[in-house]
Amino acid sequence: MVALYPGPIEVGGIRLRNHLLLAAGILGTTGASLARILANGAGGVVTKSIGPSPKEGHPGPCLVVVDGGIINAMGLPNPSAAFKDELAALQGEPVIVSIFAGTPEEFRTVAGWFAGTASGLELNLSCPHAEGYGAAIGSDPALVEECTRAVASLGVPTWVKLTPNVADIAEIGAAAERGGADAIVAVNTVKAMRISTALRRPVLGNRFGGLSGKAIFPVAVRCVYDLYEACSIPIVGCGGVSTADNVVEMMMAGASAVEIGSAIIDDIGIFAAIADELYSSDGIDAGEIVGCAHA
Repeated sequence: MVALYPGPIEVGGIRLRNHLLLAAGILGTTGASLARILANGAGGVVTKSIGPSPKEGHPGPCLVVVDGGIINAMGLPNPSAAFKDELAALQGEPVIVSIFAGTPEEFRTVAGWFAGTASGLELNLSCPHAEGYGAAIGSDPALVEECTRAVASLGVPTWVKLTPNVADIAEIGAAAERGGADAIVAVNTVKAMRISTALRRPVLGNRFGGLSGKAIFPVAVRCVYDLYEACSIPIVGCGGVSTADNVVEMMMAGASAVEIGSAIIDDIGIFAAIADELYSSDGIDAGEIVGCAHA
């Protein structure tokens, strides 16, 4: 496996400690949990998605473990503007706030709450199980461009997280780039569900959810590859990353950094474990392999 030279990097206008970030929705609900992930070797952290008003989320069960992954239907529970208090102790740290909203105007409002405190913002245009939010917006190129522009106009580094549940993800990525995105995050979860044969009912309280984990890694690699062909801004790979070799593969597809989510459930020390294998003092610059799989 290729070894990389360690050290801070900059991706999409955000200074990171290394190439490994915490993905949105996993241990990102409090300042303490974010600080813990940074202390455990993450190069940056993305918070739980924050929206224009408090939400309790979907009724349970909200999560089911399946072969090769997890299906969740949380429903974007969040404390809204009150989340600002959680970031007070993280000033100067590489913290990216994930935000969601239903309109460009709402996106700009929510972004404004964190524009002066977060290192950057990640627009959740990709959640597959929140009606009126996420993928409902992220499947429309015109809306993606408008929402991105509304946030990017604030002058804060703006990343846009895309859904794989579209016919042409490259078209959506190009729309985000036109709107002023500094980076694209690919991808969020894949639409999925399970049914209890004993109860004859869907397992999840919301019936439908999103699949994450190792099972979607090949899907994410393909999406990153397609986006690299279509866009000129950096791409952050996300989806099923659990090993140092996965990180290298994502980079060869075109990712400048990666986000890790579901793998944390098995190992809270996953960032340090991957870094130990990924980095070496005689390693190469990551720029030598980003996109190298493209002919």
